[in-house]
Amino acid sequence: MTDAVRLDLHVHSAHSPDSRLSLDRIANQVPYVGLRGFALTDHNSVAGHREIPEVLARHPGLLILPGVEVSALEGHLLAYGVSEVPPVRRPVAETIEWVRRHGGEAALAHPFRISHGVGRAVAESAPRGPIEVCNGHSSAVANAKAELLAARLTRPGTGGSDVHEIADLGRAYTEFSPEVRTVDDLLEALRTGKVEAGGQSLRWRGRLRLTLRTTARRVARGFRPI
Repeated sequence: MTDAVRLDLHVHSAHSPDSRLSLDRIANQVPYVGLRGFALTDHNSVAGHREIPEVLARHPGLLILPGVEVSALEGHLLAYGVSEVPPVRRPVAETIEWVRRHGGEAALAHPFRISHGVGRAVAESAPRGPIEVCNGHSSAVANAKAELLAARLTRPGTGGSDVHEIADLGRAYTEFSPEVRTVDDLLEALRTGKVEAGGQSLRWRGRLRLTLRTTARRVARGFRPI
C-alpha cells in the first residue's frame, strides 16, 4: 500500500509471563522500525490496557490497538478491540464468536506453528476472519502455509512480530490505509479485509536462539503453560 500505516499486530509486554518489556520502551522504539503503532496482545491478560492512555499522552500520533492473545482449546488466537480476556481453553470457533459479540475482531495466530498453532483443519472450519500469515517468530515454511491457506479461503492476512524482546519489534507488520486514525478504524479494516501483511520470517539460527530462550523462561516459571 502506498503511504500505508504500519502496525505490528503481535506484541507482548511485561504483563505476559515471557516478556519484560514496558509499554514505554515499545512505544519509544516504534518510529525507529518504520511503524505507526502496535497491538498489545499479552498472553491471557489485559492488565496492560490501563497503561495505554498515559503512553499515548506521552507519544502523540501513536496508534495502540488493545488486544490479548488468548489460549483457546486448539491453539492461540489474537483478539483485538476487547477490554476483557475471553474465556480460555474454549473452542476456537466459540472464542471468535465471543470476541465479536464484545465488539472486537479475532485473528488466528501462527496457525502452522507446532506449539500453539490451531492447524489446518481448525483454521478451515473457523468462522471467517483474519489469519496471521507473517509471524516474526515462525519459520518461512510455516508462514508460507498460512499465506496459502488464507489465499485459498479468501481471508485477510495479517502480520505481527510476536514481540518478546525489543529487537523483535517490526520484523513483521500489517499495513492499513493512510485514512486510519482510531482503534475503530483499525478494527473495521480487519473486518473488511483492507489490510496487507509484510515482514520477515525467523531463520534457523534465530529459531534456535528463540527455542533456548523460551525453554529457559518455561523452566523459570515452573513449566506453567501459556
